[in-house]
Amino acid sequence: MAVIDTALEESRAVVFVDKDGTLIEDLPYNVDPARIRLAPGARTGMAELGRAGLPLVVITNQSGVARGYFSETDLEAVHRHLAEVVRDAGAELLGFYACPHLPEGVNEFAIECDCRKPLPGLIHRAAEELAIDPTRSWFIGDTWMDVVAGHAAGCRTILVGPDVRTIPDLPIDQRPDHAARDFLGAAKVVLAAAETVAGPIAGAAR
Repeated sequence: MAVIDTALEESRAVVFVDKDGTLIEDLPYNVDPARIRLAPGARTGMAELGRAGLPLVVITNQSGVARGYFSETDLEAVHRHLAEVVRDAGAELLGFYACPHLPEGVNEFAIECDCRKPLPGLIHRAAEELAIDPTRSWFIGDTWMDVVAGHAAGCRTILVGPDVRTIPDLPIDQRPDHAARDFLGAAKVVLAAAETVAGPIAGAAR
């Protein structure tokens, strides 16, 4: 499933972000907007990215569709809610891409696909539809699957959350380029790298 918020004419950099456990608290199979809560550091981190002109694109596995727990329509409601939350924080949600598949599912979504992380299909689709340059972009996530998907698409990657402590034990291909405690820490890594390349970013928080 792909939902496009904005069409762009020129390739640009974005911050791809996992949803559950990264942008919002991880409440398994939740599609009730009233129960969605931002993850630690997410609001401030989004504000800093917004001031720097870096939009977000959500890339998320949602096997609950294939398991029959909820529908793609339910996910669209989550997308609309997140777009408002991100906007209220001072950033832009450029797109929301969700993989509904799982081979062990119970309905028509029970198939093999190229969009379920750690495969990079959703990132490639977003890059094509939203005119994004993955090589100039970042992927922030809380699992090795986010890291592998990001690297496969050419993104720089940041691992956040509890799994950061497991990095020394991960295979080389699952290790991120950077690690941070939470979304705010990851945003600071992104902004610091941008300043190193291009000098101070106008409007970026200090």
